[in-house]
Amino acid sequence: MSREKKDNPLRAEKKRKLQNLRELNINPYPYKYERTGLATEIQEKYASLEDGEKNPEAVFKVAGRVMTKRPMGKAAFFNIQDTTGKMQIYLKKEEISEEEKAVFANMDIGDIVGVEGYAFKTKKGEVSIHTQKIEMLCKSIEPLPEKFHGLADIELKYRHRHLDLIMDSDSRKVFETRAKILKEIRAYLDAQGFLEVETPMLQPIYGGAAAKPFATHHNALDMQLFMKISPETYLKRLIVGGMEKVYDMNRNFRNEGIDRTHNPEFTMIEWYEAYTDYFDQMERVETLMESLAVKLKGSAKFEYQGKELDFTTPWRRLSMVDAIKEYGEMDVEAMSDEEIFSACKKIGTSLEKAGRRGEMISELFELVAEEKLWNPTFITDYPVDISPLTKMHREKKDYVERFELFIGGMELANSYSELNDPIDQYERLKDQEAQRVVNEEAQPMDEDFMHAIDVGMPPTGGLGLGIERVVMLLTDRPSIRDIILFPTLRPQA
Repeated sequence: MSREKKDNPLRAEKKRKLQNLRELNINPYPYKYERTGLATEIQEKYASLEDGEKNPEAVFKVAGRVMTKRPMGKAAFFNIQDTTGKMQIYLKKEEISEEEKAVFANMDIGDIVGVEGYAFKTKKGEVSIHTQKIEMLCKSIEPLPEKFHGLADIELKYRHRHLDLIMDSDSRKVFETRAKILKEIRAYLDAQGFLEVETPMLQPIYGGAAAKPFATHHNALDMQLFMKISPETYLKRLIVGGMEKVYDMNRNFRNEGIDRTHNPEFTMIEWYEAYTDYFDQMERVETLMESLAVKLKGSAKFEYQGKELDFTTPWRRLSMVDAIKEYGEMDVEAMSDEEIFSACKKIGTSLEKAGRRGEMISELFELVAEEKLWNPTFITDYPVDISPLTKMHREKKDYVERFELFIGGMELANSYSELNDPIDQYERLKDQEAQRVVNEEAQPMDEDFMHAIDVGMPPTGGLGLGIERVVMLLTDRPSIRDIILFPTLRPQA
């Protein structure tokens, strides 16, 4: 947005008042303010006052953004908003100094002020502050959106999140809830003996997911680096090193499309636990998610987008092959590769030509089943050729011990019985490397990772959980952009 834009009448009036304050030698941008009370705390503490009762001994210094202003001749009411909520302020001009009268005269909606005064309850029963002193803390020059309509422009909400947070208390609560979710997840894992660790954001070789990375160049070392798409291979090295329970609450970066469930930069927690398998990780993640629902929603049953979700454990287990049978009425194990590709084409695949059998089975599952998985469901036993870091299934040939968790028609988690056979792992990464000629999302060979696997990794279960989608469900938000403070957007024209 250009700083050279022509001022609209409201902006011009605000700048005129700013100049007024400067000419009166009133600093419109002081360095600090010693606040002694918050809106909600004061309202709760003095809720027992009788209507019309004053408490001149209860003096507080409050501060916040002016949201309404109602002059009434020699007196006025105005509301300020702080991090806890709104507080009504009453001011009588005859009770304040000449300088403070000038501050009030040049105060607009959107300015930030400090008020010192005592608590009282109006005749209408609202706990308020009776002004004894008032100070300008920040004179704003950009008008706020019109009060009753707020930010109706969804794009503007995302681009100017600061305005969204000022105007919409529900939006603020979403991000407060997001912080609580992160805190609860960490508390759960910490209580289970996990250690939080950090893995590199910049990696010489990317891996752990089928995704296109963002690339950059390190000048001093004259080498190409990639933004992390997953912390998996680093966390497994820590398991090898004897750190038997680890997790990383990390930012991932994937150079892929943007839609209601995808943003190029996102938060994921991955954890790895020695001497467990994917069955153990099913139990761990369903226990965690049920606990989150109960703590944040008050029940394992709650509504998402007008439809009930039930997080009561245990959750449903369904193999990928059986999910295609149930929702697509096709038995892929009895179909040829050509028949599977034909079925995908008929439904509307983005595949331009037949690929590997496992890739087409996975594509068919996404087409016929994924959006229909409303209540929590573990889709298990994936084809081996789309799971290069996963142990072979102990009973099913050509499949691996992997599950993905689906809730509300979205994938939330991905988990394996982790591959620790160094010969098998090397061959699979060689195969992935060969595929990179036609598939840029195939994983490159990582010799440092292979060295760790050669040293020996114990049987291990691991899981990656998408934080944004968890937050979407628990805050009833339809889009990932609603629960990321600063989602990736196109530049303004």
